[in-house]
Formats: sequence, C-alpha cells, structure tokens
Amino acid sequence: MFVVVAHLPAQRAISPAKWAAFTRTFDAYTDSDRVVGASVAVLHDGRVVAHHEHGFADRARGQRVTERTIFHYASITKTLTAIAIMQLRDRGLLALDDPILRYVPELRRVHDAFGSMDSVTLRMLLSHAAGFQTPTWPYTEGKPWQPFEPTDWSQLVAMMPYQELLFKPGSRFSYSNPGYIYLARVIERLTGDPWETYVQKNILSPLGLTRSYFGATPYYLAADRSHNYYARRDSATGRDTLIDNGADFDPGITIPNGGWNAPLADVARYLAFLTNSAPHDTALLTRYGAVLPHRDLQEMWQPRYPTDLQASARGSADESIGLAFFVLRRGTTAFIGHTGGQAGFTSFIYLNPTTSDAVVVAFNTEKQGGTGASRSSLQVIRDRVLDLIR
Repeated sequence: MFVVVAHLPAQRAISPAKWAAFTRTFDAYTDSDRVVGASVAVLHDGRVVAHHEHGFADRARGQRVTERTIFHYASITKTLTAIAIMQLRDRGLLALDDPILRYVPELRRVHDAFGSMDSVTLRMLLSHAAGFQTPTWPYTEGKPWQPFEPTDWSQLVAMMPYQELLFKPGSRFSYSNPGYIYLARVIERLTGDPWETYVQKNILSPLGLTRSYFGATPYYLAADRSHNYYARRDSATGRDTLIDNGADFDPGITIPNGGWNAPLADVARYLAFLTNSAPHDTALLTRYGAVLPHRDLQEMWQPRYPTDLQASARGSADESIGLAFFVLRRGTTAFIGHTGGQAGFTSFIYLNPTTSDAVVVAFNTEKQGGTGASRSSLQVIRDRVLDLIR
C-alpha cells in the first residue's frame, strides 16, 4: 500500500513507481529466504508516508500481516534503556562517567585482568565498550529444558565469578547484552520502579505508544501478535523445515536489552520523537522535550567506537557506536539506528537526522542453516530502504 501525505514537499514524497520497485524487491528477497511475514514503514517529518505488509503473521491460520500486526523488536529495546539513563542523568541522579559498581556492586565479582572493575563506567556500558563478552549468555547447550534466557537477577549474580573482562574497559567496541541488564539495575535502584514500569511511565506513555508492551502479550492484543518462525535446512537432505515457535516466549531478565513488542505504528511514533518531528503540534514537541531534549539524542548519536576494528584500521569503517545508537555511513549520509534479533524475529530502525526521514522494518522468521531472513538479504533490503530516506 502506498500513502502520500498531501502537504509534504514533492521532493520528500516517494513516487508510486519508486515505491512499487522497492516493494517488489522487498517481497522477492523475503520470499527467496522463506520469510513467513514482514512489514516496512517509511516516515517523513514524523508521519508514515508509505508502508507495506507481506506474508503471514500466523501461517497455519492464514492470518496475513496487517498494519496492526505486533512484532518483537529485540535489541532495539536497548535504545529505551539508554534514553532512561539519559533522563536520570538530566535529573542529576547519576553521571555517565560514574562507575557501575556504585549502583551494581555485585559486579565486583567479575574478573578484571586489566585493573579494577571500578574503571567500568555507565558510558562504557552504553557504548558496548566495557569489556564484557560478546556472546549473550554462554552457559547453555540449547537443551529443551533450559530457559530461553536467564530468568532471575540471582542467576546473573551467581554467574559473575565465572565471567571476565575480555579487553581493557573503554578501549574498543564489543557488543554485549549483559551490559544493558546492568544499566537496567541502575534505573531500578535509583527510581524504585521495575524497568518495565519506569519505561512505560516515562517513555511509552508520554509518547503515546499505547500498543507497546514487554513480556507476555496482553489478552486484548493477542489477536494481532505475530508468530515467529525458524526456517531450517537439513544439511543431509537439503530439505527446508519451518518451525512455528508460537506467538510469545519468555525473555526473562533480559527484557531491558530485548523485550519490546509493538505494531509498526508505535515504532513510527517513537521514530517521530527521535527525529523531533511534530508538524504544527507544539504540545507534542513539548512532550518530546519532556521525555528527552533533542540535544541529548544528538549527544547519543556522536560516534565513539568503530564496530569493525579491521575495517577501521584499513580506513574503510562505515559503522560506529554512539550511546546505544549505531551510526551507519553511506556516502555523505550518516544514518542513526539499531537492529534487533531474538527468537524468530528480526528488525531494524534507521533515521536520517538531516531530513527527518526514518524507516522501520520487521520480519518474523529467522534463517537457520540455509533459509529464513538471511544476513545478505537483510543487507540488500536495508540498503534499498535507506536509499528512500537518503
């Protein structure tokens, strides 16, 4: 489906021919990877100017993906955690260069061969530069009886004596989910609210994200929740198998690094906030500023570490990390965004801060051994959709 907001300047609207060409590419790549369902929305100046839905939210029931379909956004959730930390910074409750041990003393149990754990700061955790391991929780063999993710804080504390920092804190980037659990503990200990409650009260509600939630799907939204799938290829027979994982799964204690569920419309409202776009609505702009001043978001978007050290050494790095957000360079344009992948869901958001254009894409199928949303296809779709907001 193609929608143009009538008052948009002609140069920012997407022509029907250009959008049709993109959606053909989108559908072709998702179909070739056996993706069950997918959706994309493009924004300009805070409004959805084009969107497209493809495939099924529940293939067994023949339920198609629609504008109401609820996907899971996994690690994009980290941007909510980071915004919460910035809010507390602005209220004088913390400083970004505070040691994490001030708020999470349990982390002193982690082995640090490079000095003292006192050197690990909140800023390093926000930028994935604290030295923690890249694998999320390397303590599972994938057996059916094992939890999908750790379920209690006590489990993480028990693991800490068996963890170590892998590099000098603050010296480089290494993506780490546990760091955002530790940041969530900071939020909880300073505010007295569970992470989900704090984020609901201070980010989701003021931005009007009324169909966003964490964890299990509320009953009244269950009909719109997408199932998620694993698409696997048997290496011996070459046959494809599609595994339906159902609608919900338990992210346990990891919700602050990957628990956001929402339809694309809610994510679009979040992107409108990130781009500070509220045409002719001063009340909404005031509410944006109350959530987080735009200058703070711009601070978060400043590149701090390249994500690929080898490319950086060659002088060809095209991606960096700021505070939670990634900075992706394509030519002279720097896009700001984040990706997500958990269970069978894969997604990404990007915005162009110079034009207020933005995009959100979501898939409900993960490639495992030959089928599903493959990395190469995702890159093609990402590059094609970034061309629309360049």
